[in-house]
Amino acid sequence: MEASSNLIGGVDVQAHAEVQVAEWRMDRNSVFCCRHETIEGMTMADNREKTVGQEKAEKIMALDEKRLIKILKSSKSTPFARAKACQRLAVIGTKQAVSALSALLADPKFGHYARFALEPIPDASVDDTLRRALGQLKGRLLVGVINSIAQRRDLKAAEPLARLLDDPDAEVAAAAAAALGRIATPESAEELAKVLDYTKSVAGSCLECAERLLSQGAREPALALYEALLSRSDLPESVRTMAASGRETARS
Repeated sequence: MEASSNLIGGVDVQAHAEVQVAEWRMDRNSVFCCRHETIEGMTMADNREKTVGQEKAEKIMALDEKRLIKILKSSKSTPFARAKACQRLAVIGTKQAVSALSALLADPKFGHYARFALEPIPDASVDDTLRRALGQLKGRLLVGVINSIAQRRDLKAAEPLARLLDDPDAEVAAAAAAALGRIATPESAEELAKVLDYTKSVAGSCLECAERLLSQGAREPALALYEALLSRSDLPESVRTMAASGRETARS
């Protein structure tokens, strides 16, 4: 199982970077361009486009939540406007924006923007939405949602994430293991230990889970996970050393 190299902290870095590119570069139809030019090579027309793009971005970023939601729902909104609306909602979004954002989770173009906006919203409806999406999405979109759940540390997600540990998509399985390690409940520790019995690929997630449990004062489940790690002689020496150290701490 190998997690995507573009995903950091639940955010698709490559996709998020497109927002930054779009702030200064749009074509005449207001869609993202894929040309990459140096500043020195920019023409007067390029500079005008840059200025127009910046002005449009500033206008969208100044809108209130209600108008940003309207942009997301409107079929007439440009991709640029929707992306910027999501970016702004990541700062000012509330429960009122959850429905409009969740509708974009399955969109290949805007799913990552929607997650970027949903992650910081301090409302349980976000967690409910992301958990439902676990059974609705596949591939990279599913990996993204799993990472968002991990970022929010949704304790109720341990069971549905555990069902993805044996997913045929290696990236999905790896993301699920990493999420369980970050969520770090006794239940997630049990599920990770079960998978550790037949694959060492979750060892890193087990170690993180045990460390978090120990820091929370949950010594017994942490100790059990450390013991499970040490029962495998084929793990890297660095992992076994950390597990042994953790076990001693849990015992003391």
